[in-house]
Amino acid sequence: MRFTIDGLPVYFPYDKIYPEQYAYMSDLKKALDAEGHCVLEMPSGTGKTVSLLSLIVAYQMHYSEKRKLIYCSRTVPEIEKALAELQILIEYRKSQGVEESFLGIGLTSRKNLCLHPTVSQQKWGKVVDAKCRNLTASWVRDKSKFDSNVELCDFYETLEKHDPNELLMDGVYTLEDLRVFGKEKCFCPYYLARRVIPFANVVIYSYHYLLDPKVAELVSKELSKNCIVVFDEAHNIDNVCIESLSIDLTKPNLDASARSIAKLSEKIDEVKAKDSERLKDEYTKLVEGLRAAREARDEDTFMSNPVLPDDLLTEAIPGNIRKAEHFIAFLRRFIEYIKTRMRIQHVVAETPSSFLQHLRELTFIEAKPLRFCSQRLTSLIHTLELSDLDEYYALHKVAAFATLVATYATGFLLILEPFENETVPNPILHYACLDASIAIKPVFERFKTVVITSGTLSPLDMYPKMLSFQPVVQESYSMTLTRNCFLPLVITRGSDQVAISSKFEVRNDPAVVRNFGQILVEFSKIVPDGIVAFFPSYLYMESIVSMWNDMGILNETWKHKLIFVETPDAAETSLALENYRTVCFTFMTLRSLFILTSSFFVNLGM
Repeated sequence: MRFTIDGLPVYFPYDKIYPEQYAYMSDLKKALDAEGHCVLEMPSGTGKTVSLLSLIVAYQMHYSEKRKLIYCSRTVPEIEKALAELQILIEYRKSQGVEESFLGIGLTSRKNLCLHPTVSQQKWGKVVDAKCRNLTASWVRDKSKFDSNVELCDFYETLEKHDPNELLMDGVYTLEDLRVFGKEKCFCPYYLARRVIPFANVVIYSYHYLLDPKVAELVSKELSKNCIVVFDEAHNIDNVCIESLSIDLTKPNLDASARSIAKLSEKIDEVKAKDSERLKDEYTKLVEGLRAAREARDEDTFMSNPVLPDDLLTEAIPGNIRKAEHFIAFLRRFIEYIKTRMRIQHVVAETPSSFLQHLRELTFIEAKPLRFCSQRLTSLIHTLELSDLDEYYALHKVAAFATLVATYATGFLLILEPFENETVPNPILHYACLDASIAIKPVFERFKTVVITSGTLSPLDMYPKMLSFQPVVQESYSMTLTRNCFLPLVITRGSDQVAISSKFEVRNDPAVVRNFGQILVEFSKIVPDGIVAFFPSYLYMESIVSMWNDMGILNETWKHKLIFVETPDAAETSLALENYRTVCFTFMTLRSLFILTSSFFVNLGM
């Protein structure tokens, strides 16, 4: 279908269009024309993604500035879905005789894209990252020139021999397409995607590549101001912003950090004995105020700075942490202080200013050197040319915590919890961000147009206030229904006439739990399709499912439906969802039940 919106020719890859889709595209164009931000809410299942892509791609191709689209989504399946929609759209434009040069790519973690036969077998993403750096770091590649026994990554080495501008042909590449192309050409798919970002018309990746400063500094720092940024499924974007600047430290983290400090100390002594000039050169550079991140390749970077770009200090690192041995002693003293603070018997909440004052009184550690901890640790790791950096992950967290707590005085709170529950001691130090606008502020300031969109942005006017921005367009659209396909049913009593409710006072009453379970069993018998049962929280869900199991309700449900349950692990839940869909749409005589929390229900727009 081809139509125009205010003179803009739009190609829509389907024969029909809903009124809300046309209205959505019209308002989106208004925001693009005004070069301002917008908040758009359209119900899930109404073709929001294809509408958005159709309008923005048409806008890109019609105007000479060719504004790049940065499309951010929450999960890998959602990224794949958006890439698939983009492929359909571009194929349709070609079928209509539109001749254009267009490149669309997706980007995800090394773990999802790695082709190396050994590294790709690792289970944890941080281990994959560390093993990858062991094969691609600049000092490793330099050593290989003199030592043939040093192992390198063939995929990365082949990629490095080619000009980034000539790596990919026009087209839309899904994550699987990148892996297939990488196998054919012996290219690393992860670094291939990273290299072609400057040349792509559309880039689809996770929220964290823009909102988490530790990742954004490496991946998204070269994006231009006129990019169009879209946050899809953005109803929980405030949580993502808060999590990107929050850190939890536990006693095992501190113990692992202490072990890492001991390893670093041994390595420093070893380098001093064999190549003391290396440490002297680093000291000279730090005196001159040169940032390690500017001199190192991104493959070498152990950790990017956890604070936002505007809050980085570009001056020289303080003198008391310039020497490697002094910095190690500084970190050791800081870790011991945190361990001491964790020996409490009650919950403590305090501001960063109060924490820093207490720290200075007890240890004489000032705030300024703390602000440089992550930067100084990155420089030291690079100078020592360490491998297996996953072993230093806990120390990375401590250094990031030190930098954050010394950088931000407002909008954050430190909470010390001594017990996991009423009896089990498991102290945790939460450095909690309380203001979502802090993390997303650089995005709104940097890019001309940021689109916040989802199926559930209610109340709509809350998001601009929560994220501190002024939208030029703020609209919500209703769903067009061709038939009555919703039948709300409110059940107030069970089969034994006991009142049922999810109120906190009665939610764990055995009679209420049994009646909810019996309702589930009865629906499982009569509903021919899939069923979704959702709960307000993980804790409540786990409690009720456990009680249902003890009552034999799950065994009775098993006779009629397969049961899938959401877990806090995103990979497990994605697999459960995929299996649920497979059962519902493939086996016509076998349906299933999905038990999950309300947050996941909303996120996926099921």
